[in-house]
Amino acid sequence: MTAEPGRIASAEAFQEAFGVSRETLDRLRIYEGLLRTWQRTINLVSPATLDEAWHRHFADSAQLLKFAPEGGKFWLDLGSGGGFPGLVLAILLAERNPDARMTLVESDSRKAAFLGEVARKTGVAVEIRVERSEKAATQLKSQIKDVITARALAPLPKLLGLVQPFFSPQTVALFPKGRDAEAEIREARGQFEFDCSLAPSLTDAEARIVILRNLAGKSEG
Repeated sequence: MTAEPGRIASAEAFQEAFGVSRETLDRLRIYEGLLRTWQRTINLVSPATLDEAWHRHFADSAQLLKFAPEGGKFWLDLGSGGGFPGLVLAILLAERNPDARMTLVESDSRKAAFLGEVARKTGVAVEIRVERSEKAATQLKSQIKDVITARALAPLPKLLGLVQPFFSPQTVALFPKGRDAEAEIREARGQFEFDCSLAPSLTDAEARIVILRNLAGKSEG
């Protein structure tokens, strides 16, 4: 089967698209191999997307990096699951911004074990918190973050409630969303004040990336 134009169907295509080093690509290859192995016993990604992992998961995650502020040090990924986007971004940051620190929050202990194995085998330092995002928002609320990511965790109104404790005027949140992104934004504006823009997704013509800043709860009355 011939790959669709623009699809990132292999590690080589990923390297060409994102300009990563050979060392970073080797780390991502290790990640892909572990994903395939662990997927046999744990549902880390939709089985239908496994053979398109470089496009649907690795590239879909990596595209967020260009929207993050230069030099952003403290990163948080909520509902990390199989590591998309947080662990992919951590691998890229190890090359581009070695001072960056990524925290991955995942409530499923088996998925957290997978994240730990990938981090160990790739030599990438991350903090993994095995807890629900709601609990992390309570326990880590004093830890302001520079960049916050989450993919397929919750609709935007709920998601903003989870990430608000981590926000400062410098924080940027990056949320991949589907075709209902604009509707979710309108609904979220009923509860929150924020500035945001939408960017097209590299991996899905119908998807958008929500780039959000200056988040605050709406005053009542």
